[in-house]
Amino acid sequence: MSFRMYIRVVSDALMPVDISNLLGVDPDEAHAIGSRKRPEYPPRSHTSWIREVESPVPGARPEDFTPVLLSWGDDFATALRGLTGREAATVSLVIVQEIRDIDSSAEKGIFLGAGLLAWLARAGAAIDIDQYIHHD
Repeated sequence: MSFRMYIRVVSDALMPVDISNLLGVDPDEAHAIGSRKRPEYPPRSHTSWIREVESPVPGARPEDFTPVLLSWGDDFATALRGLTGREAATVSLVIVQEIRDIDSSAEKGIFLGAGLLAWLARAGAAIDIDQYIHHD
């Protein structure tokens, strides 16, 4: 079972350094407008700024990530909302789920509690769930 979570900010106007300055936090990963994933690919048309939600325990489920994300505080959520409020960016919580055993009940379902949903609403963030099922 494998879950990964991160906050992603996407903008077609701001560069990663601008987003970092407005949020007061550096990203774990960022790609600027005009950069290329590979030399043969076209330049990116938008900035992508990512801050990982660190897994608190091995085999963590989405509800295990909640205290980590909430520890980032209301000021950070409000700063994220400031980006969306100016329509300079979109913000989302990305949840990546990899299912390796389709019969395992532990690998199914995603629970998001009221505290997390309130924080995301404060941040003006959407939820993006990517699911990958690995099977024979």
